[in-house]
Amino acid sequence: VDNNLMEKDVSKSNNTNKPSRRERKILKRQSVAKLKQEVDRPDVVEVHDVTSSDPHMLIHLKAYRNTVPIPRHWSAKRKYLQGKRGVEKPPWQLPEFIAQTGIEKIRSATEGEGQSAKQIARERIAPKMGRIDIDYQVLHDAFFKYQKKPPLCRHGDLYYEGAEFEIQLKTKKPGKLSQALKDALGMPDGAPPPWLINMQRYGPPPSYPSLKIPGLNAPIPKGSSFGFHPGGWGKPPVDQFGKPLYGNVFDRDDYDQYDETTNGKKKSHWGEIEEEESEEEEEEDEE
Repeated sequence: VDNNLMEKDVSKSNNTNKPSRRERKILKRQSVAKLKQEVDRPDVVEVHDVTSSDPHMLIHLKAYRNTVPIPRHWSAKRKYLQGKRGVEKPPWQLPEFIAQTGIEKIRSATEGEGQSAKQIARERIAPKMGRIDIDYQVLHDAFFKYQKKPPLCRHGDLYYEGAEFEIQLKTKKPGKLSQALKDALGMPDGAPPPWLINMQRYGPPPSYPSLKIPGLNAPIPKGSSFGFHPGGWGKPPVDQFGKPLYGNVFDRDDYDQYDETTNGKKKSHWGEIEEEESEEEEEEDEE
């Protein structure tokens, strides 16, 4: 009897040590970091993509051109647009090109105030025509000359909760600082941005290779000077010969033709054909 009990205990312990089917599935699952390293578009990889039967095929389909993404609320537990309940809805307004005609003011002036409900119902059934004095040419121009298209979604754009409250970055351009941003950073007029020192040390941002940044690959404003004093533009990035590393930071007119390493001589490429002197110049030299 004791031997049978011992065998049952050993079999139970073996069963408990053996991983379950779900645990084996999780162990075989690829990590998100490794999946991002193996695909061409790591920006479309999401956390739940590793649970797919073929993650690489899924990422290929998501990165394909004109692919419409799945709505982001597919995995949400609460109902769609549940968070907008109780939010006050703004009253409807006329489009800008119609409101500029002044039709709203004229209509509000003609509507009688203090009328009874019978009078209002009677006017709706049999309205009096010709009371609004407006130039119809203005209305024609508003609809056929000054009308603007309403903002529409592009192909593949789907509405999600809170999309109207997000900041639109289409009007923002890298390298251009607004006055509000300068005030928030405490930058006086003519002062460099606080990240210029790090850019001079580590190089320009790789995402914007053609971006011109004063003090890094473009000349600084007039009246400013390099240095680490308050309002100074740091140290210009140069090599051991004094040549700028990233661009024409010293505002040299001959930057593209001359090189400091050649002592001011014009650059010449290997195999370049020299210009031949004309016959007239040779005759003048002989005379």
